[in-house]
Amino acid sequence: MSVVDDVVSVRLDDEKNALIILDQTLLPGETKYLTLTTQQQIWDAIYRLQVRGAPAIGIAAAYGVYLAAKESSATEWTALHAEFTEARKFLASARPTAVNLFWALDRMQRCLDDCEGQPVDRCKAALLAEAHAIREEDEQVCKTIGENALALLRPGMGLLTHCNAGTIATAKYGTALAPIYLGQDRGYGFHVFADETRPLLQGARLTAWELHQAGVDVTLLCDDMCSIVMKNGWVDACLVGCDRVAANGDTANKIGTSTLSIVARRYGVPFYVCAPTSTIDMNCTSGNDIQIELRQGSEISTLWYKTPQAPAGIKAYNPAFDVTDNEFITAIITEKGVVYPPFERGLAEIMK
Repeated sequence: MSVVDDVVSVRLDDEKNALIILDQTLLPGETKYLTLTTQQQIWDAIYRLQVRGAPAIGIAAAYGVYLAAKESSATEWTALHAEFTEARKFLASARPTAVNLFWALDRMQRCLDDCEGQPVDRCKAALLAEAHAIREEDEQVCKTIGENALALLRPGMGLLTHCNAGTIATAKYGTALAPIYLGQDRGYGFHVFADETRPLLQGARLTAWELHQAGVDVTLLCDDMCSIVMKNGWVDACLVGCDRVAANGDTANKIGTSTLSIVARRYGVPFYVCAPTSTIDMNCTSGNDIQIELRQGSEISTLWYKTPQAPAGIKAYNPAFDVTDNEFITAIITEKGVVYPPFERGLAEIMK
């Protein structure tokens, strides 16, 4: 599994006071790592989706806010805390939908809060340890999600996935792609259909690239082809990731996921959402409370083309996410187990 083993999407170079990320906007044409040394560079990388995927965003934010603290010249906890809080707020403003961004930053904030009264050097060391822990825990979480999902699948299945929920979106393995990688390692022989996934073609550029590099039998689809492959009987299950799970089981994921879930219901195809518990927001009552990120229309008219593919000056509506209603979700697969409807009860139980 060359991609899983060799590609690290986010890492810290502590000696150089830098965050190192794989620039996902350049894939599949170029594999390039960026060295980010300022808070503005890290904010830009999150906003521009150079680093993306809910868990990877959380890891980047944790290391980013640690670097802000490390570079502080504060000599006591109160001043360090004030500077850290400003840096946390700044990074939190980069993107609104993925809850892992806020989860990781809040976890780092609690770490510093717990250091009240301690020497600054000890506070900084605690923040570094916490950021490393966030990354290491995500790798194990993803592997466990993969094992839990694989238990629901059979060798030889046709699987359909949307967006990119693979190793470059996480610390390792991915969420929705984790069972595919584990299955590939164990000879399951899955055939995977990957939607191209608007607005940034993350399925075509990233998922198809990852799976192809790993030797998985993968076929690329335009998003509106999901119906015909299901009608043909080629898809046995849908596996998607998500950026936020509401308390009632509604989930926000890349635009088009909701459509996929409705089509899957029509054809009796199980629809599984692979979600680390860090993406579960029990303070969010339903999908109606999830803020949907809107992006520039140029991303669907000009960005990925040598020449414009739409009339100059045309209006464009470009939401990055949509919300899948819980009624269309067969199960939510977490590292703590598989949650079935009614989701309010199951999610509350695993989040105790």
